Amino acid sequence: MKEISFKNDILPLGDQLFRLALRITRNRQEAEDVVQDTLIRLWEGRDQLNEIKNLGTYAMTICRNLSLDHIDRMEHRNISLDEKVHDRQNNDRSPDEQLMNIQRHEAVNDIISQLPEKQRTIIQLRDIEGKNYQEIAETMNLSLSDVKVTLFRARQAVKEKITKQNNH
Repeated sequence: MKEISFKNDILPLGDQLFRLALRITRNRQEAEDVVQDTLIRLWEGRDQLNEIKNLGTYAMTICRNLSLDHIDRMEHRNISLDEKVHDRQNNDRSPDEQLMNIQRHEAVNDIISQLPEKQRTIIQLRDIEGKNYQEIAETMNLSLSDVKVTLFRARQAVKEKITKQNNH
């Protein structure tokens, strides 16, 4: 087995872990705490990491579970995402087009944040993080078919809400 390097194999997962934690907790500070707790758990178990088949999936599973624990402790308070992914400028578009893109992005983020936790997490892992169905199933301890059905339903819910907003 390959020797696991905390610096080279685990620390690069930090951004993915943060995005997952942020999607679940919907709070930047809570997400940062979850990522820190995840990294601590991985560090404390570093001697057993060589036995893990998929380190990324294992880290995401720990992060997801800790995120769920955090929102349980915070009494399921709902706070909207403060993350502004769209701060980048695109010089090819007019200011009006840039504003419309920002508004669309915020609308989709708001819709996703209103989904149930399971759907939010699966959309985050599949559509944003690019994980395959098997990795998602392992991370969330679900069957492959449950992942696919939940993702389909989540996408349908997002599509319906966007269509409804566009018709108004």
